[in-house]
Amino acid sequence: MRPWILAEQNLHHLRQEKWEVAVLPFGATEPHNLHMPYGTDTFQVEVLGQRACEKAYAAGARVLLLPTIPFGVNTNHLQVPGGLVCSVNPTTLLALLTDLVDSLERQGLRKLVLLNGHGGNELKPLTRELYSRTRMFLCVCDWYRMGADFIKQLIEEPGEHADEMESSLGLAFFRDLMFPEQADAGAARPSRFEAINRGWISITRPWHLVTTNTGLGNPHAATAEKGQRLMTLLTERLSQFLIDLAASPMDENFPY
Repeated sequence: MRPWILAEQNLHHLRQEKWEVAVLPFGATEPHNLHMPYGTDTFQVEVLGQRACEKAYAAGARVLLLPTIPFGVNTNHLQVPGGLVCSVNPTTLLALLTDLVDSLERQGLRKLVLLNGHGGNELKPLTRELYSRTRMFLCVCDWYRMGADFIKQLIEEPGEHADEMESSLGLAFFRDLMFPEQADAGAARPSRFEAINRGWISITRPWHLVTTNTGLGNPHAATAEKGQRLMTLLTERLSQFLIDLAASPMDENFPY
């Protein structure tokens, strides 16, 4: 039994704990090029959540990892030929988060970290929606943003989806579900509008048009060593935030 993971607890243990921070991971269930499992986003965020919470708990922070939500916002993937996708709408995530926040707050929890592993889950607008409705402190950690600086140092060809970075994590942490020899190069189809290509204009990209096999970014330079190093750095950064968050009193100036 790992005492920082809710799903592994029993009532006897939980009655003796006073939790300071809860961590709620968000994943997705979707195709990742031809070589990665549909649960990639969920597997990655679970590994990070477990490791960061373990490290924080060992340092004395009473952090609790909640079960991962395995369904994400994939509405722009639904026309991928043969690409079975389990998708929910942003309003569905908002309804679920609203209920969970209410439930946790009734149990006395006041700090909740939303640990996101899927680019389609735009969670910050949901925290804005809930800001005036709850006394709970809500914050969002998109792990790929948290590690953006050292990802550039570790990864030769950073991409967006089933790329070298994600493939390296897969080789390191769920190797038995990886088939790197089946991967395509993950080339993106450019838009006819240069403003979109340059990022000046943002759209919801139709995944069946912008990708060949749902990958964006070349995965062929991926290694398990890169995945291990990346996870170590991510764990260190997130665990320290959890330690600091747990120790901080929620006074009238919190979080400043």
